[in-house]
Amino acid sequence: MVATVVNPYLDGNFAPVRHEITTDVLKVIGELPPDLSGMFVRNGPNPQWTPIGQYHWFDGDGMLHGVRISNGRATYRNRYVRTRGWEIEHEAGKAIWTGLLEPPQQNNPYGFYKNTANTALVWHAGQFFALWEGGAPHAIKVPELETIGEYTYNGKLISPFTAHPKVDPVTGEMMFFGYSFSPPYLQYGVVSASGELLRTVPIDLPMPVMMHDFAITENYTIFMDLPLTFSPERMQRGEPLMMFERDRPSRFGILPRHGDNGDIRWFETPACYVFHTLNAYEEGDEVVLIACRMNSTTVLASEDSQSDPQGNIPHLHRWRFNLTSGTVHEEMLDDMPSEFPRVNEYLLGRKTQYGYAGKMAKSSIPLFDGIIKYNLHNGNSQTYEFGQGRYGGEAVFVPRTPNGVTKSEDDGWLVTFVYDRASETSELVVVNAQDVTSEPVARVLLPQRVPYGFHGAWVFEEYYGG
Repeated sequence: MVATVVNPYLDGNFAPVRHEITTDVLKVIGELPPDLSGMFVRNGPNPQWTPIGQYHWFDGDGMLHGVRISNGRATYRNRYVRTRGWEIEHEAGKAIWTGLLEPPQQNNPYGFYKNTANTALVWHAGQFFALWEGGAPHAIKVPELETIGEYTYNGKLISPFTAHPKVDPVTGEMMFFGYSFSPPYLQYGVVSASGELLRTVPIDLPMPVMMHDFAITENYTIFMDLPLTFSPERMQRGEPLMMFERDRPSRFGILPRHGDNGDIRWFETPACYVFHTLNAYEEGDEVVLIACRMNSTTVLASEDSQSDPQGNIPHLHRWRFNLTSGTVHEEMLDDMPSEFPRVNEYLLGRKTQYGYAGKMAKSSIPLFDGIIKYNLHNGNSQTYEFGQGRYGGEAVFVPRTPNGVTKSEDDGWLVTFVYDRASETSELVVVNAQDVTSEPVARVLLPQRVPYGFHGAWVFEEYYGG
């Protein structure tokens, strides 16, 4: 007998849940803080039907899992993001699109790829968006989590829209970018605090690259032209469309927020890859970036990971780009692998003392067994461990007050979903951000398993009208 090879991203707690449910009474272990009022929503891949061909974790249809907290009580609901692709496949009763590991579907009448809206979330100008970096955002109704539809800023959106836009907490502006296989390979946009798309400008790149994230400071936007490249010519030779090119340098572009391609300055470093940035800020003549850096990545490229034992292992790093001398200094901040970094977003683009990231477990697949709280001023860190056989995801910082005005930067909570392998159950964990090594202040037991996913957001009740 030939053993069946199980795709790890369709097995265990990566496996999808197919039921959309609403539960109004949830058991709470501990006590939910009385001033914690709003909704935690987490996005992630959840294929509606059995996938065609090779399935990659990034392929699944977007599903939102939300826990609403008010007056010490919690409710839960989960909903698919009803994208055009989801609707077409729902009507057909089967999968129609293949995924990122398969060749583009030249004969698919609905297009090569579908916008899965499965990656991240952002609240801006009274709108809540589910995001995917290859297409338009999808507007979502809160707290219902029902899909309103694609959002194109009254037709002004002319590029893809990153899964990781940045909202300036002072000006209210939202910066975004979109990358493409064809010129212009990168476009950069700014949305006003009132939700008007003000401008989109092209940024010159030598060739198309996968640019998953970027960063902002008070005055600048930072792009990462890293050597995870796309090449149709390479694919025509029977080689991978996407490849990490170890011999190409990494380039970091620093652009005045309202500048254009003529204003950008590029800094080169040895080849690396960054999926997620924690924050960036200005300090004297320097622009400082903090992000999780890998020597290389094989996440979507068919290279032998054994050629680089440190490939695919992210560590928190800091770069200092000197705008006067043109030099760049790069240093590793922690030798513990970590990813999904977050910061108090009321201080985004400004220097912060603290950052938070998922502590990576020793595993061949991405699993997180704790939350690391970094003190970026003195280099120390503390860790909350999820416990034996328990794995979680990205921890979102929730400040104690909706306006972000608190006694200290870390005055608030860290919230995330945690899965327990032994009981095959999930829960929402609420950790005191000022005391991360202690037991959670509350654990909300959920009525169904929440598969591992990507990025979350906290929406204060004041935002959506309670």
